[in-house]
Amino acid sequence: MALIMGRCIGVDVGGTKIAAARVEPDGSVSRRFRTETRAAEGPDRVIERICQGIERVMGEEAVDGIGIACPGPLDSRSGVVLSPPNLPGWERIPLKERLEDRFQVPVCVENDANAAAWGEYLLGAGRGADPMIYITVSTGIGGGVVLDGALYRGADTYAGEIGHMIVDPQGAPCGCGRRGCLEAMASGTALARAAAEALRNGDGRIREWSGGSLPRAEHVFAAFREGDEVASRIIDDGIRYLAIGLANVVHLLNPRVIVIGGGVAGAGEMFFTPLRERLSNSLMPSFADTFELRPAELGADAGVIGAAALWAKRTD
Repeated sequence: MALIMGRCIGVDVGGTKIAAARVEPDGSVSRRFRTETRAAEGPDRVIERICQGIERVMGEEAVDGIGIACPGPLDSRSGVVLSPPNLPGWERIPLKERLEDRFQVPVCVENDANAAAWGEYLLGAGRGADPMIYITVSTGIGGGVVLDGALYRGADTYAGEIGHMIVDPQGAPCGCGRRGCLEAMASGTALARAAAEALRNGDGRIREWSGGSLPRAEHVFAAFREGDEVASRIIDDGIRYLAIGLANVVHLLNPRVIVIGGGVAGAGEMFFTPLRERLSNSLMPSFADTFELRPAELGADAGVIGAAALWAKRTD
């Protein structure tokens, strides 16, 4: 079955990496390219790397369009990126216009979590589920909602910013300027921050996996798998806050499936089992058995597939 009409390139722009690929009509992915975002260098340099990725996967063959998955908030109608916390300096950047001027083909710009949600709904762990919620836990935390067979964007296309739901009013500062957002308490960045603090205090064995450098979320998970008490506490705190956020979403939207993507999707049942338990204990009893919590299936391809598929239905 053809999901995409025409020849399309999908690009997934994240806080730490840029992935580009050619997406075939059946949703399969070819000609991959990946590079670091280097977000601190500012929008012009990042956009140039986006263009280089597009050129690499395009090769000598012209394409009909380009779908971009980019951190929000953004206006998907105009393709203007507003002020994403994980892309410093991006204030009202007309990304759609700049890429269309460069490549002379139609460009669709969509929130990265929305794009991944659509990819997982079409071909991944949320296939056919309705309503379906997608949450990515990575550098930040994003979300997407599929409702009545369509991506729900809200009145101004800003919907789905699950990562900026406040779960602890006295919590850590968030990149959005507030405190205690889910992203500030349970993202990969939050886990790394907690690990760095533990290292400064001389706690735990995370240093063995970080090699003495600044710890990242994957170092925390590595120590967690080996039973390190400090890493276990850090992961447990993240799970506790994530369960609070998920419970709020379940009570609001009554989904059939919640798909968890991002780096934690590969953590396996050592992460998902306690998350399911915490979530079950946070719900009203009538909601307990109304949905499934599943790890994402498409991995790094979710964003590029979703972005390309959303380009294909941009006139809907």
